Amino acid sequence: MSDTASPWLVVGLGNPGPEYAANRHNVGFMVADLLAERMSGRFKAHKARAQVVEGRVGPPGPASRRVVVAKPMSFMNLSGGPTTALRDFYKVPVDQIIAVHDELDIDYGALRLKLGGGDNGHNGLKSITKSLGPDYLRVRFGIGRPPGRMDVAAFVLKDFSSTERKELDYFVDRAADAVETLIVDGLERAQSTYNS
Repeated sequence: MSDTASPWLVVGLGNPGPEYAANRHNVGFMVADLLAERMSGRFKAHKARAQVVEGRVGPPGPASRRVVVAKPMSFMNLSGGPTTALRDFYKVPVDQIIAVHDELDIDYGALRLKLGGGDNGHNGLKSITKSLGPDYLRVRFGIGRPPGRMDVAAFVLKDFSSTERKELDYFVDRAADAVETLIVDGLERAQSTYNS
């Protein structure tokens, strides 16, 4: 059961630096940027080696929820350190932590929301699970599988294709909606609306 006194922590996964900004692996950062924009907030450096923005999500009044949106600045495979430091700093229960990340095993643009589970070879999740255990929420953003024999690591560190970019804003928008629904209405409602 969520603790209304504690904020939610939304961790968008990605790699810091302009050369990674448009990579498939950085879709978590893209969703975090949009959530920050919706909360009219600006990212600020936090001592937890992350950029954070604090705000509220949901209808005005008692139903709105305090939210911290974060982008770890540690590189993907070390995301657990900043996530744990933010959890401790903001006193967030683990079931109010949401990781937003790219997912190879889902078609491009499709979403799957879930609580807990494995890391499926995703280095960001591997790092967070090592620090927190597996029982946090995930918003998995499908990027599909690499074509032909392309190496997975090369694929995730490439920018979205020009065809994919035509729909990217729409899919990022939908993922941000899914995060907000998850926070305000809970996992079941969010899954029934967004799991495709």
